[in-house]
Amino acid sequence: MPRLAVFVDDGGVMNDNKLRHHEWVRLVGEFFPPRLGGSASDWSMANSKLVAGLWDRLLADQARKGLVDTYHAWSRRYQLDWLAAMAGEVGVPLPEDEEEALAIAIAAAEYVTSRCRSGFADAPAAVRRLAASGHALHTASGEESRELHGYLTGMGLRDYFGHLFGPDLVNAFKAGPVYYGRAFAYAGLEAGACVVVDDSPEALAWAAEAGAHTVLVDRDGTRRSRFAGYAIASLEELPALVEELEATRP
Repeated sequence: MPRLAVFVDDGGVMNDNKLRHHEWVRLVGEFFPPRLGGSASDWSMANSKLVAGLWDRLLADQARKGLVDTYHAWSRRYQLDWLAAMAGEVGVPLPEDEEEALAIAIAAAEYVTSRCRSGFADAPAAVRRLAASGHALHTASGEESRELHGYLTGMGLRDYFGHLFGPDLVNAFKAGPVYYGRAFAYAGLEAGACVVVDDSPEALAWAAEAGAHTVLVDRDGTRRSRFAGYAIASLEELPALVEELEATRP
């Protein structure tokens, strides 16, 4: 029988979101001036100014569960709006061709994610130990697969992961059990053979509803009161816990 497969969230689990925000601000300032004009500081300021509102919009859209099967169209519009909003702040024109503008937005994300250095120090060793023990590893993130590819490549961990889920791979927001059910099916796995690792009690509730084992990463000890399952304070604890779950399989 194959060993348990481990689906790992990225932001808050493998990467520090606070540090990553500063990296995005800096790297956006590097990417855009040679391509669209404006100064590095203006692009960085525009990204920093707009990110909170864009994040709020993302969360609101995720909450609309009816967007299942329409993620791809939503993502296209979101990326174009992100680029247009920043260009408006900086005061530079965008290409009139929408496909050209979209290509620039995608290239910017690839540039930033591959150069971003915001990984938690405990992630690499935990990932390598799990892989060495024979566990298949996949991501289970609200970030798109190409962004996850960039982050993991920058961390030197891409080769340890199989599928990078990514709502784009399953055409559904990470906003309910449908996301997880589709990810498990895409990977060719029964839910009971999967362990989902996340820092969100809500996301883990959806994963459990889909039938998976769940592990909460609670680095600051503020989330355990909202979660009844397994909880760890560091990824250092994850390999041993997965082995415990393996030992209890029927």
